[in-house]
Amino acid sequence: QVQLVESGGGLVQAGGSLRLSCAASGNIYTINDMSWYRQAPGKQRELVAAITGGLRTNYVDSVKDRFTIFRDNAKKTVYLQMNSLKPEDTAVYYCNANIRLYGRGSPADYWGEGTQVTVSS
Repeated sequence: QVQLVESGGGLVQAGGSLRLSCAASGNIYTINDMSWYRQAPGKQRELVAAITGGLRTNYVDSVKDRFTIFRDNAKKTVYLQMNSLKPEDTAVYYCNANIRLYGRGSPADYWGEGTQVTVSS
């Protein structure tokens, strides 16, 4: 009933930039928090950045001042602008959204399938 489709990943040199997008579709009544997570090989998935419905944001310390999360509610899309990329940012990046569907009382978390970001040194 809900699909999150990520795009924008790829290969970039250190110091470069990428913008990730995640578009939600389906029987959506409202979208609450939207987030980006990442998982590097051999590591646990970690929260990178999050944005509430009221546009409050928070970031993991390692990406502060380099990454920016923002959303377009009309397009049901969340973005992650990544600047000054480092090799340690290499990971699969996943979109997460807390969504309430029409006809459902409680919201639930949904995940995208992930997009690979590789930063070469």
